[in-house]
Amino acid sequence: MADVHIIETSRGKAKYAFWFIIIALIVIIVGCDTYKIVPAGNIAVVTRLGKVMPRYMQPGLNFKLPLLERTYIMTTRLQEYTMSIAPREGKKEGDDAITALTKEGLTVSLDLTAWYKLIPSEGPKVFNEIGEDYDQKVIRPLLRTVIRDVVVQHTAEDLYSSKREAVNTIINLQAAKLVEGKGVIIERILLRNVNLPSKLVNAINEKQEAEQHAKKMQFVLDKERLEAERKVVEAKGIKEYNLIISQGLTPNYIQWYKIEMLKSLLGSNNSTLILLPEDMKSMPLVMPTNLPKPADAAEKKK
Repeated sequence: MADVHIIETSRGKAKYAFWFIIIALIVIIVGCDTYKIVPAGNIAVVTRLGKVMPRYMQPGLNFKLPLLERTYIMTTRLQEYTMSIAPREGKKEGDDAITALTKEGLTVSLDLTAWYKLIPSEGPKVFNEIGEDYDQKVIRPLLRTVIRDVVVQHTAEDLYSSKREAVNTIINLQAAKLVEGKGVIIERILLRNVNLPSKLVNAINEKQEAEQHAKKMQFVLDKERLEAERKVVEAKGIKEYNLIISQGLTPNYIQWYKIEMLKSLLGSNNSTLILLPEDMKSMPLVMPTNLPKPADAAEKKK
């Protein structure tokens, strides 16, 4: 009887230990499922029994209903989407450049990169209505549509010349309008390469060189015209100056000027002989008196 009692006691202890382990596992599982740590730069969309909840979890420690709620991480960081002709450069393998028709009907190929990010408050809506692959369902089709709609309004030269930046600005404005209400922000679209036929590129380059040469010639012509105008103004100034001087040279002024000049000669240190005419109308005779004598000159020669 003692052995039977010992066996029943052992079975009871084993049974209690089993249920203790089960309960402990349930408590651990439930306890671990009551919180969720969301990494920085992300949000967590919450579903309850398959239904997307309007709330979302911010980065950090968050609590949820265990076993009933599930979470899905979605990044809110800035992302890039590249479509390029170069293999392994874009989101898809191989040639993924966008082909579009220009205003004159030419086919061009364009490489681009777009930077976008998810609006945190719109995370549950995007997850419920679009899904986690919203880059393929929203960003990619939107980029192709915007590029083709804008390019068809411009010539190939606009895409290749200095007007390319203006075209890029229009693309960004159009994309910002189309993405409204999609839960995503497109911060910038950059046209990186515009691939045109080589003959067209050569023709555009030749045209640009001709325009630069024409501008240079126009600059030279403008410079020569301004120089001619300057010379005309200078000649008019000289003419007016001479006219003023000629009008001021009266006989009395000339007589006074002669007297002043004679005064300056008389007051100088030079040995000068001045013979004045009696009427002062003719020019006075000015003779230096310090000329060497003939004898002195002969001795100097010796």
